[in-house]
Amino acid sequence: MKKLFALIAVFGMLLFVASNSVVAQDQPAATTTAVDSTAAAAPAEAVSADPIEEAAAQAEAGQSLHSALKQKFIEGGPGFMTSILLCLILGLAFAIERVIYLNMATSNTKKLLAKIEDALNNGGVEAAKEVCRNTRGPVASIFYQGLDRAHEGVDVVEKSVVSYGGVQAGLLERGLTWIALFIALAPMLGFMGTVIGMIAAFDAIEQAGDISPTLVAAGIKVALITTVTGLIVAIILQIFYNYLANKIESIVGDMEDSSISLIDMVVKHNLKK
Repeated sequence: MKKLFALIAVFGMLLFVASNSVVAQDQPAATTTAVDSTAAAAPAEAVSADPIEEAAAQAEAGQSLHSALKQKFIEGGPGFMTSILLCLILGLAFAIERVIYLNMATSNTKKLLAKIEDALNNGGVEAAKEVCRNTRGPVASIFYQGLDRAHEGVDVVEKSVVSYGGVQAGLLERGLTWIALFIALAPMLGFMGTVIGMIAAFDAIEQAGDISPTLVAAGIKVALITTVTGLIVAIILQIFYNYLANKIESIVGDMEDSSISLIDMVVKHNLKK
């Protein structure tokens, strides 16, 4: 799982660097395109509108969405926008790693209990332990620990199951604190960009000695772009966080219910070595 997280993080970093290089190359081209479109505006207006041409224009508008997003990234300021984007990349890396881990940790406990019951009836404790070894997930690990201490009595089995259940719950929750950090950090960085943008706007007013929309527009634009970006990143990561928290709660509840069933099974079979 650590290798998976590292691969996701590195892929995100490479994607970010590639996007920045494309943005840098698009800036001169965008300027040239703007000049050419201005020069061609007058003849184009003289041509009558055609449905096919309108459809093509709409398609080009859809394709230019990516360029518009890159332009907003540049207008928001490379410093704060980069830090917010890094929060998104790292937060998603932790979230995706947890999603894969938790889905792999989910198992059919009813089917597992039936297999253990059958193994105890036919082969005893060792056969039941073999079933647990061949089953993936925290529930099977807890069952194995309980069955391994079955010869010491039901009380010892119960304590072993409770103790190891706490260990497995901690493993399930690993990484959630980092996701929570990025959820809090992204809007904070956005608000910091807002404050700095407003300071720049008031500095422009102070230097000019007059209030003009053109003077404060750039600072206010930076403020709004960084704030919106930070909030969007926080919303995306919050959705993943809530999904993961609900998934962990479901797995832990399943672990507790199945552990009770295992203890009842130990009492029923009166297991002794």
